[in-house]
Amino acid sequence: MNVAIEKQKDGSYIAYNTDEEGLSIIGSGDTVREAKDDFFNSVQETKSACEEAGIVPPAALDEEPTFRFDVSSLFEYYNMINVSAFARYLGINEALLRQYKKGGTYISESQMKRIEDGIHALGHEFTQLRLV
Repeated sequence: MNVAIEKQKDGSYIAYNTDEEGLSIIGSGDTVREAKDDFFNSVQETKSACEEAGIVPPAALDEEPTFRFDVSSLFEYYNMINVSAFARYLGINEALLRQYKKGGTYISESQMKRIEDGIHALGHEFTQLRLV
């Protein structure tokens, strides 16, 4: 199950499934963690409601979700990433990436891909390092 996590205009966060037609699971909270926790709670409540009604719960409810973050939610959840340092790593203007983090600023598909590719590259670097 694919789950989008996005920052809302009021500053809260929402987590919702994006790929199961006829099945809407939503979680919300003041932080990404709270939205994810509420999403998982909604999954459990939906499974329980199906079982109580004698309905077989959709198989998607037992799948491990794949989370997809908007840029603001990403940096809120992974707050150990220094936005300015990450912008320098990517070669993106620091102030612009801070605006993306704040939310409400348009991000082109190519810029979003650049950020995502940079995260993957950094992750790959981390998996290759060894401490001595």
